[in-house]
Amino acid sequence: MTLAFALAAGVLAGSGAYLALKRDLLRVVAGIVLIANAANLTLMASGGTRGESPILPVEGEISDPLVQAMTLTALVIGFAVIALLLSLVYRVYTGYDTLDLDELSKEEARHAREIDQQARDDDDVAEAEGR
Repeated sequence: MTLAFALAAGVLAGSGAYLALKRDLLRVVAGIVLIANAANLTLMASGGTRGESPILPVEGEISDPLVQAMTLTALVIGFAVIALLLSLVYRVYTGYDTLDLDELSKEEARHAREIDQQARDDDDVAEAEGR
C-alpha cells in the first residue's frame, strides 16, 4: 500500500511540476494545486500505521492523530491559497485580457517604457520651468 501512495504522490507531483512550468496562468495554478495535493498525500502516507482511535482506554496499537491534524490544516491553508491565486489570476485577466505569460511580460515592458518616458518628460518640464 505504501508503494501505491508513493507512486500516486510522485505522479501528482510530476504532473503538477509539468503544469507549473506552462505559460498559462490557470495551468500554473492547477500545477500548484496538484503539488499541494501530492504533499498532503505524502504526509498522510508517512503516518501509515493503522490502529485504533486514540481514545482512552487504549488497547493495542493506536494511530497517530497528529498526521491527520496536520494534513487537515494543510488542506485548509491550501484552499485559502488557491482562492487567493484564482482571484489574482482573475484580476490579471480583467486588467490585461490575457493569461499568457509572454504577452503579460511584453505588456509589462511596454508599461515600464511608458513610465520612464513620462518621468523624462516631467524632468524636461521641470528643467524648462527652472530656467
